[in-house]
Formats: sequence, C-alpha cells, structure tokens
Amino acid sequence: MARRLDPIALSKPFVFVACLLPLAWLVWLTIHGDLGPDPVARLEHETGAWALRLLLATLALTPLRRLGAGAGVIRYRRMLGLFAFFYASVHLAVYLIVDLGGFWSQILQEIARKPFVTAGFVAWLLMIPLAATSTRAMMRRLGGRWQKLHRLIYPLAILAVLHFVWQVKYGETIAVREPLIYAGILAVLLALRVPDWLRRARRSGAQQQ
Repeated sequence: MARRLDPIALSKPFVFVACLLPLAWLVWLTIHGDLGPDPVARLEHETGAWALRLLLATLALTPLRRLGAGAGVIRYRRMLGLFAFFYASVHLAVYLIVDLGGFWSQILQEIARKPFVTAGFVAWLLMIPLAATSTRAMMRRLGGRWQKLHRLIYPLAILAVLHFVWQVKYGETIAVREPLIYAGILAVLLALRVPDWLRRARRSGAQQQ
C-alpha cells in the first residue's frame, strides 16, 4: 500500500527557503551598496519588520485552522516562530553592534531612556524561552506548563507592535502607516482569541468552586 504524501512536510523546505529570502536580499543589497542613504536604518527597519511579520503569521495559524485552512497549518508554527526570533535577534544585533557600536554603557542608557527600545528589548527577552522550548522534547517535558509558557507570545507581540509604533515620527504619515497596519492585524488576531479566553476563564472558575 502506497504511503500518502504529506503536503505539509513537502512544503516545509519551501517555507524555510521563503523565510530566508528577505535576509538573502538584504545581504545582496549590502554587498552591492544598494541599501539607500542610511544603510543602518534600512537594515534595522527590514529585519525588525520581518520579525514582526513572521510573529503575526505565527499567531494567525490557529485562526486560519479554525476558518478551514486545515489542521496541518499549525505545523508551520515552530518554524515561523523560530524565524521570527532569528530576525528579531539580527535586528537587535544590527542595533547594538552596528548602530551603537557595542558601547554597553550607551546601550543600557538607550534601553532605560527610550520607551520604544525598552519595549523591543523586553519583547526579544520574552522570545528566548519560547524559542528554547519549541521542540517536541520540551513539550513532553513541560507538559501542561508548556502551553502556559507559550502564551507569552501575546504580551511579546503587543510589545513588538508598540516598539514599532513608538519609534516612528508621527509627523510623517507614510512612516506611521505601516506599524499601524500591523497594530490592526494584531488587534484582529487577539480579538479572535477572546471567546477561547472567556471559555477558559469560565472553566477555571467552575473548577475552583
């Protein structure tokens, strides 16, 4: 009897390559000096934007599954989440090493003084335990605690959007439009989860009575 082909497993290598394409394009632009008048700002913007896009894509998988995209789409979650962490780490590295030159005293001042830097840095810190516990082995080891830990994706997504919104200059309409679009997408994705949160809260309350 022939084994049935698994479309998700077959598509994963293509999704992996697609997630790497933005980085490959930035490397190409860097090598050829085509990043524009402010190369560092371009690198920071693009890596940060891709981290946020992939994070939102990760959050979108559960609603897509419920809307009929198929149960298998949830199997992309680990890959997309890890790539979101990867781009966020590249974004942070560009900021710390290239933009600030690795001056740690200045880095700490920036984190403490600028709310958008604080929000972005805390969001990145929250991604670390999620990336570290993304394997099946960690899911088995943590049991029910794994799901509770991975709910950190909600506050970190809010912080990531705030990081983007707060850093733009509100006098520039074009600049503020992109982060507000992401904020709107996140608001929709969170709103879709409200019924689940309410059901979970009711079950928890009933068990405590």
